[in-house]
Amino acid sequence: MSVSLADLRGRDQALFSDGCPTRVVLDHVMGKWGVLVLLALSDGTQRWGVLRRSVAGISEKMLASTLKTLEGDGLVARTAYPEVPPRVEYALTDRGRDLMTRLIPLVEWVADNADDIVGGKA
Repeated sequence: MSVSLADLRGRDQALFSDGCPTRVVLDHVMGKWGVLVLLALSDGTQRWGVLRRSVAGISEKMLASTLKTLEGDGLVARTAYPEVPPRVEYALTDRGRDLMTRLIPLVEWVADNADDIVGGKA
């Protein structure tokens, strides 16, 4: 089922306007690090170190910030185990998995077209 922009605007006249929650969510999800962290977690539950290696180039500070944001959005669950040394795992929530069923096709399209777009063959 295809939804047009007019259909979306019909739901909410403020959609995409300044201050609309849609912009906040899009920024969290579609930002460079958000989408990469979500993609990495699509492979399953991961510990901090594995996740950091999966998302090449992300700093510890940015990973922590991104995970905190995505957790606050209800897309990622953080589980801390009372062990020595401490063990923390991250996983997609049901909402996060639902999002990824929609986001992965977009990422596949990007992967299929990135070389041509960046190479100027568009």
